[in-house]
Amino acid sequence: MSFSAKPLDENTWPQFATLVERHNGVWGGCWCMAFHAKGVGAAGNRAEKEARVREGHAHAALVFDGAACVGWCQFGPTQELPRIKHRRAYEEGLTSLPDWRITCFFSDKAYRGKGVAAAALAGALAEIARLGGGTVESYPEDAEGRSVAGAFLHNGTLAMFERQGFQRARKIGKHRWVVAITVEAGGV
Repeated sequence: MSFSAKPLDENTWPQFATLVERHNGVWGGCWCMAFHAKGVGAAGNRAEKEARVREGHAHAALVFDGAACVGWCQFGPTQELPRIKHRRAYEEGLTSLPDWRITCFFSDKAYRGKGVAAAALAGALAEIARLGGGTVESYPEDAEGRSVAGAFLHNGTLAMFERQGFQRARKIGKHRWVVAITVEAGGV
């Protein structure tokens, strides 16, 4: 399959919203708000996400198959996405905050296992380069040699990040890693 990536903005909001609505708000109405500052609950997440997009305070690389949005990768500056899983373990080994965080992925159920997440990650890195680059961190699951339920892969797999050049920094859970890469402004 050949996918394209576009940034989440006012122009692509309708396609993003269609995908999320088709999946009942994603993960019980999250609308990809869980990693922003404290959410407003499933009932208010849609409006809050749309407001953040319109204000330029929500970033994602959307993946398209033709005109249809089929997935995304959420990323943003650390202050935009302050909440992460395994925070206590993360803070124990923290030496400095990254410029950017990649916090979650979502793929349309009809497109899972077809490379949507990898296309979204590449799109996010290209957007981060366009936006000035810097240190990028994420928190993927090491799924090597074991079966992992898709619900645990909202941060993507360690192998996918390593294929994009990320390096392991430290473990923050039994199978969860902090990975990082430096993205140059204008290009990966």
